[in-house]
Amino acid sequence: MTKEFAVPPVVFPSGGNPSAVGSNNIQQRRVATAPFQPPRSSTSSIPFMSFDIGSAAASSSSSSLFGGPIGSSSIPGGSASFEDEEPLLDELGIHPDQIWRKTKSILNPFRSNPAVHKDSDLSGPILLYMSLCLFQLLAGKIQFGVILGWIVVSSIFLYIVFNMLAGRNGNLDLHRCTSVIGYCMLPVVILSAASLFVPQGGSFRIAVAAVFVLWATRVCTGLMVALADGGDEHRGLIAYACFLIYTLFSLLVIF
Repeated sequence: MTKEFAVPPVVFPSGGNPSAVGSNNIQQRRVATAPFQPPRSSTSSIPFMSFDIGSAAASSSSSSLFGGPIGSSSIPGGSASFEDEEPLLDELGIHPDQIWRKTKSILNPFRSNPAVHKDSDLSGPILLYMSLCLFQLLAGKIQFGVILGWIVVSSIFLYIVFNMLAGRNGNLDLHRCTSVIGYCMLPVVILSAASLFVPQGGSFRIAVAAVFVLWATRVCTGLMVALADGGDEHRGLIAYACFLIYTLFSLLVIF
């Protein structure tokens, strides 16, 4: 016994052509596009650097914010130049012309110039200390540590003695005291150089050393009294302290 089923009729669009449906579906598919690429500049000669940096306004604002490009100058119409910079020695606080003027003022023990020593420095004293150590080394005496230690002790000693004698009127600072003592070491340095050609021992060597010690004592005393207040009344005691300092260094040269 057979059964009959009611099958609804199949209706194809576009005039009963089933292939048209497939073609419409294919046309309705989304076509894949290429990934996003930044716009290329026609003025660039490098392919991978062809993107735009930014507008002129943005670049000018960033330059003003971060100080401008390297090598630019803040002066309108000018350019940066190494000729406009100060010499390296001046930036380090070393002035060779000033050191030479101070050294020349020590050469005359009867007419020292305190005006050039108002601006104290340690470049010249260090140079004289190293010269003394070098001449002592040529004489066969390795005394770098001894000379450095005696320099520190001598500067502190004269600084304390002068301010105690001057009382409330004393205005000598340690930096200026060290500078004056260092520049007045020039006679001792000359003595150390001359002792290389003088025979060891004898009274002549001691007499020559006494002359250079008196020379250094006179110059140092005059500069101390002229540069600081309150030392005129105690010139003799200040001279005695300076005499002890330079006698101590001359003993290193003699013996």
